[in-house]
Amino acid sequence: MTTAAPAPRRAPPAAPAAGPRPGHGLPAPLRGALPFWSSLLLVPLAWIGATQGGWTVALLPLFGWGMVTLLDLAGGRETANPDPDAPADLRWYRAITVLWLPVQAGTVFGALAYVTASAHLSAWEAVALFFGLGVISGAIGITYAHELMHQKPRWERWLGDLLMAMVLYSHFRSEHLLVHHRHVGTPRDPVTARYNTGFHRHFLRVLAACPGSAWRAEAAMLARRGLPVWHRSNPFWRYAALQAGFVALALAIGGWWGLVLFLVQAATAIWQLELTNYIEHYGLTRRHLGEGRYEPVRPHHSWNADHRVSNWLLINLQRHSDHHYKPDRRFPLLQTWGADAAPQLPFGYPAMTALAMIPPLWRRVMNPRVRAWRRRHYPDIADWGPYNRGETPLPRGA
Repeated sequence: MTTAAPAPRRAPPAAPAAGPRPGHGLPAPLRGALPFWSSLLLVPLAWIGATQGGWTVALLPLFGWGMVTLLDLAGGRETANPDPDAPADLRWYRAITVLWLPVQAGTVFGALAYVTASAHLSAWEAVALFFGLGVISGAIGITYAHELMHQKPRWERWLGDLLMAMVLYSHFRSEHLLVHHRHVGTPRDPVTARYNTGFHRHFLRVLAACPGSAWRAEAAMLARRGLPVWHRSNPFWRYAALQAGFVALALAIGGWWGLVLFLVQAATAIWQLELTNYIEHYGLTRRHLGEGRYEPVRPHHSWNADHRVSNWLLINLQRHSDHHYKPDRRFPLLQTWGADAAPQLPFGYPAMTALAMIPPLWRRVMNPRVRAWRRRHYPDIADWGPYNRGETPLPRGA
């Protein structure tokens, strides 16, 4: 069996290109970080929808999918890389991920209090508004939670837990860190989307599989420490308590109608998260080396996107190839990889998630790219059937 390939090469690091540099009197680290604070522009859109009603309740999804895609086309691509080994002042970059929890909580629960106490929004307008708020808490809140849960300081991981509890999807932290990163691109990872599987079928499979896989991963960690699964250190107790607290808060603020709107927000965020997971690894698999072993994770096992504006909004989440290759890097230091080293998405995540909702169009755009990726990186594999079905391939000659 062919051994794993050496780490791919990338272009030499260049000075980080942070885009426009407003406010030349500001410190350089703050000027560089400001574009990544663009998520704050979504908050006024939420309050316009809440106070004005009508078509304005659709401002958030219209901006998130439509306007950001247009800005991506206008803003072009960012191919420069910061030097990940050089000393860097990241405090202004980190600040937005820290401040987002009170911003999101104030927006979601403030809107919940306002909408349930007033009568100027119809039921459908209120549902549409909280669908849009779910776009915020899914595309932005979960993206920030993802950044926080990868960090070593316990207080940052706690912020990530609170953001995930606000969308009732706390097990994502265990599943992501203990299952997805270890087993991405293999049949052991429920989140890796199989080739030719449409999003809607994939979504149902993930919803059914991930809570159990997260629980089993935590149970295995406790067992290695000689502890029972019911031990108080099992994070699922924290997950349950935090989620129950947010449900109780929604009920206290808005009653049963408030709880319904809160659940609309949470469900939308979960859907947005799994749409993103779907496009990040669609059809990409790691070579099976025999005896249940797979090659190490490399940049070519995740789709890369270097679209400037959507990377600002999503704090470089689209540099996903580097995130899986070096998961301990903070988002300002993530590298973008060229087409010789990592597969490239044709558009940023907002456009790609919209495309994924229409499986025939998705397959027309993405399946040829997956096949080209296979020819480039694994020209010796003739039978892709087991990989397509999510099965462990048989050893060569078996």
